[in-house]
Amino acid sequence: MTSPIKAVIVDDVKDARTTLQADLASYCPEVNVIGEADGVVSGAKLLRKVKPEVVFLDIQMTDGSGFDLLEIFDSVPFKVIFTTASDAHAIQAFRFSAVDYLLKPIDPDELMEAVRKLGQTKKATADSDQLGLLKDHLNPNKKPKRLALHTQDKIHVVEIDSIVRCESNVNYTMFYFKDKTRLLVTKTLKEFDELLRGNDFLRVHQSHLINAAYLKEFVKIDGGYLVMKDQSEVPVSTRKRNIVLEAISRL
Repeated sequence: MTSPIKAVIVDDVKDARTTLQADLASYCPEVNVIGEADGVVSGAKLLRKVKPEVVFLDIQMTDGSGFDLLEIFDSVPFKVIFTTASDAHAIQAFRFSAVDYLLKPIDPDELMEAVRKLGQTKKATADSDQLGLLKDHLNPNKKPKRLALHTQDKIHVVEIDSIVRCESNVNYTMFYFKDKTRLLVTKTLKEFDELLRGNDFLRVHQSHLINAAYLKEFVKIDGGYLVMKDQSEVPVSTRKRNIVLEAISRL
């Protein structure tokens, strides 16, 4: 029999802790909640004492943030699943940072999926680059400048301005960068279209997403295609033609 996953809940709202503990008992019996805390200071003391395998960590608490708690430790020897209120900006920040999170009120199906994923990664938690990225992106006054990308073997944090284009590869996406390197990422192009459209990226074809900053010219013959500054050629679908022309007029 597999041993239970030792968990701690850190949240400054008692009802939120009680509800999450009840949901874990009902839907994720493989998780054993061995303690709970209501803030940064009490959380740090508890984590040092009980040494959990996973922490369900609230972002904003009365005496600080979840980041403040993690920064107390030289290294983070447990996995972290952040919990946050249902806020569009926060959701976008988590997506850019590729950090695991659950939205409050927590959906049981999403909770079960998050627990299922715990056993699929050997890494204790998001690395310092990802957490720094998340912290920056949670600031509503900052426009995202970096993006965390999952490949088969690691997570890469890249500068958004260095991305020339993205191309669909079945259920994966190939990223092409200005230094001629590329990455095959384990998410669909549709997800990155939604994520990057506020950063001057254009979906010009079902299989292609481009950074308008690297657009060199639009060739109208042969059905129409784009030439990028790295000399790559990208087809333009008929229904995207007007969008491309509008974008060029704004450059």
